[in-house]
Amino acid sequence: MLQVLTSAWALLLGMGLLMIGNGMQGTLLGIRGEIEGFSTLEMSIVMSAYFAGFLGGSQLAPGLIRRVGHVRVFAALASMISAVMIMYPTLTEVWAWTLGRVLIGFCFSAVYVTAESWLNNAATNENRGQALSLYMIVQTAGIVLAQALLLTADPSGYVLFVIPSVLVSIAVTPILLSISPTPAFDTTKPMSLKALTKVSPLGCVGMFLLGGVFSAQFGMAAVYGAKAGLSVAQISTFVATFFVGSIITQYPIGWISDRMDRRFLILIVSAIGAIGSFIGMVFGANFTLLLVSAFIVGGMSNPLYSLLIAHTNDFLDRSDMASASGGLLFINGLGAITGPIITGYMMDTVGPGGFYLFTGVLFLALVAYAAYRSTRRKARTKEETGAYVAVAPSYTSVALEYAQEHAKDAAQDDAKGAKG
Repeated sequence: MLQVLTSAWALLLGMGLLMIGNGMQGTLLGIRGEIEGFSTLEMSIVMSAYFAGFLGGSQLAPGLIRRVGHVRVFAALASMISAVMIMYPTLTEVWAWTLGRVLIGFCFSAVYVTAESWLNNAATNENRGQALSLYMIVQTAGIVLAQALLLTADPSGYVLFVIPSVLVSIAVTPILLSISPTPAFDTTKPMSLKALTKVSPLGCVGMFLLGGVFSAQFGMAAVYGAKAGLSVAQISTFVATFFVGSIITQYPIGWISDRMDRRFLILIVSAIGAIGSFIGMVFGANFTLLLVSAFIVGGMSNPLYSLLIAHTNDFLDRSDMASASGGLLFINGLGAITGPIITGYMMDTVGPGGFYLFTGVLFLALVAYAAYRSTRRKARTKEETGAYVAVAPSYTSVALEYAQEHAKDAAQDDAKGAKG
């Protein structure tokens, strides 16, 4: 762990600042949209735009990096992010915010691709798992800290938009000045969606459904809080609780997944997520129970992401794992784009509780499909399954391929240990 910190502290510090900036702008827009009088449908379009941009960035960023290099891409896109964050309070129009969210989603995706390739270059086979863990912790901690910073100023003013803009600008400095040399960059061509669906129908369907859950959490949780009449402090706590739950439950569920049929565990975790959604929908007026529901939903959905990837890997040759990761990310991105729009429609139809109704329906759909798939083929034995590796929904194809390599290494180590 110390070795990872020594070699990649500047990158991790920069990524932490970037995540604070990203976490602040997402929640702040949900609060400010209510102040500006934007409708729920309008805000759902604004929030959905981020995921459209992120998906586009994940597809185009590798080619952009190959043409002009890591340093230029990172610096240029970080500058664009900073500029857009200042634009939000200056031009409070739905079309402007939507365009800004597309740009920010695209830029953050490309920035993450660049940073993750640097992290891959800084790590070794021996500390790869530790580097992944630190990267996930830094990302989650950044989003949680961002919610606390929302309490430092009035959301109807400019200051809260200036803070993330400054943080993003500062984040570039340690990364560009401290990280050397610039790594070689290459990504694996994604497996076709048809081939991927044939290999793991549950993995593909589950990733699409989870895309909707994630985009609801990251994009619409603040909108829900504003529509439900929560204070800024309550909204900040509410949003942060999703991510606190995600980091606390990730590793216990991962430990269990290496010791039982992953399809059954996917079913159980999804069912618990549905219960958490039910609690939020029915008892949302009680703030304590609202936090309980956020903890459960966040604590179940994020490990589910890793579970579905691990389950898909169980039916892949090791040589195909990296190419499959790109397809899974694309499917998840499609679900994420549609999530906020459907959530906004449901909130307009049934009230703020439509937020939890949407996540609950998605969880229950995953329960039903996991149960169905359990009847279609036998479970893999423990010897046939790969290792569970904790990954975050914010990972791009670079970090996910990086995690896949770690999973292969861990599986090989387990096989050697069993023979020994």
